[in-house]
Amino acid sequence: MTADNPRVFVPPPLMMAGLVGAGLAIDGAPIASGIVLVAALVVGLAGLGLIAAALGLFRQKQTRPEPWREASFLVAAGPYRFTRNPMYLGMTLIGLAVAIGLTSLAAALFALLGALIIDRFVIAREEAYLIRRFGDDYRGYRARVRRWL
Repeated sequence: MTADNPRVFVPPPLMMAGLVGAGLAIDGAPIASGIVLVAALVVGLAGLGLIAAALGLFRQKQTRPEPWREASFLVAAGPYRFTRNPMYLGMTLIGLAVAIGLTSLAAALFALLGALIIDRFVIAREEAYLIRRFGDDYRGYRARVRRWL
């Protein structure tokens, strides 16, 4: 018997971290200062907040957040009222915050590339799975809430 899941094979946080790390290896510079550093911290904290809120809801509903596991509940509260993918949005914000804080254009571009890869190859699989798993409930949710923002 095969597991019922979206068949996502590379953990998105590892992929995003690897891409941002590669960007930093290309052109990482000194830590930003002043308003740029404050902006990086704000963006990073927003990303962490989105991820923490989403994980808290998954824990509350006793379902697993990992995209390679079977979903037992359709989470549509909290940040999921505004974006279907708050964890991926949060990861992207954190990647951009690191890039801003370390003044790395390559890391920023790689974070955006990571978001594109997640959008096309992870979210697409997840959404096909969620339609199979939750049917019209997910279709209705998808019609009401945007994928990213």
